[in-house]
Amino acid sequence: MIGQQHLLGPGMSLRIAFESGQPHSCILWGPPGTGKTTIARLMADAFDAQFLSISAVLGGVKDIREAVERATAARDGLEQQRTIVFVDEVHRFNKSQQDAFLPHVESGLFTFIGATTE
Repeated sequence: MIGQQHLLGPGMSLRIAFESGQPHSCILWGPPGTGKTTIARLMADAFDAQFLSISAVLGGVKDIREAVERATAARDGLEQQRTIVFVDEVHRFNKSQQDAFLPHVESGLFTFIGATTE
């Protein structure tokens, strides 16, 4: 990937995650078209993780529950696959969405990557 040296350059947070093989949750900020979704997809590929995408604008608690079910199935399945849950426009999450999401991030069920323009 070209650019994003503040994230992917030597010694930077996402570079360290890629090199260590250990994904970590994060928020990606920037204007539209700067590669936030691409970075999240590359992380899923690099960590051989299932990639689930939720829109904080269009999605609700039902979508979060579905993501939890899919992440649990992937973790408990034969391949014991990791899951990265990407939330676009994460700044639009309301309190009930945050409350539904947080315990699963804290437990390590999935890696959370949020994207925001704000």
